[in-house]
Amino acid sequence: PDEIPMLWLAAPLTGLIVTKLDGTARGGVVVAVHEAVNVPIKFLGYGEQATDLAPFDPVRFAAELLDE
Repeated sequence: PDEIPMLWLAAPLTGLIVTKLDGTARGGVVVAVHEAVNVPIKFLGYGEQATDLAPFDPVRFAAELLDE
């Protein structure tokens, strides 16, 4: 994403929370954003509520991404 470098200059990030991830089909954006800013992904949101946030498990995420 082209906006990431400008965002990084305005507010340095220490971790990412990716929300509204309806499945691993759109999971490739997680990898792209992580590569663009090189900070850890902390949580993934699978719904619209705060309770829908889950700690990011890279092994599980990769397995689910490759399984689909």
